[in-house]
Amino acid sequence: MSDGSRLAEVFRDIQHGLPRQGPGTDAATLRALELCAELPESPRVLDIGCGPGMQTMAIARAIEAHVVAIDLDGAYLAQLNDAAGRAGLAERILTRQLDMRDLPFGDGEFDVVWSEGSAYIMGFSSALAEWRRLLRPGGYLVLSELCWTSDRPPKPFADFFAEEYPPMTDIPTRAAEMATHGYDIVEHFSLPEEGWWRQYYTPLERKLPALLARYSDDRAARGLVEWTRREIDMRRRYGGFYDYEFFVGRAGE
Repeated sequence: MSDGSRLAEVFRDIQHGLPRQGPGTDAATLRALELCAELPESPRVLDIGCGPGMQTMAIARAIEAHVVAIDLDGAYLAQLNDAAGRAGLAERILTRQLDMRDLPFGDGEFDVVWSEGSAYIMGFSSALAEWRRLLRPGGYLVLSELCWTSDRPPKPFADFFAEEYPPMTDIPTRAAEMATHGYDIVEHFSLPEEGWWRQYYTPLERKLPALLARYSDDRAARGLVEWTRREIDMRRRYGGFYDYEFFVGRAGE
């Protein structure tokens, strides 16, 4: 097994069993959904990089949508299928194991394209450009993206994100990119602090001691766990300098 494959397994172990695979709340999902004000009675929604699908479930509970939820990780999709079945939503949530960079859907097939915290995988601008064709005229793109909220972050913190996410930029820059790619900004808003902790960092932090013990003889794996601990510490110390920003845009007619 290659080092890359091994560390990918360790990353999955770190994330396994968490309610979410990144910061978020149902309340933020529903706030963004309410901003998609002009939808048909049974809209078609594409949830890209759905993970275990808490936002998928929130959307399907809130409106009579038919949601196609995609992710590369089959374990996350199985978790979502199980949750949808228990909630009586299996008929309206279809999961597909797909790469977001190669989506086999037709032009204008969806009323809403949704992506919470996953657009960075292919790059924010690339996502805006490539996902635009999937929307019908007047359809909505909803995505959340990690953004600076200050232009003067402390150096230790800036250095951390220069390594973790070099393309990170500020909210006005991301909003301008959306306009450039043909989206009218409906609104944007920041994730509340609760969204970082209750269903993500708090349960994740509880896992770290056991993970460090499990990988006590694996230097590379321990390094990945320690990096996760450092990421959580950065949020605790420097949370006022960055946030996840939800952007709701509408495709031009």
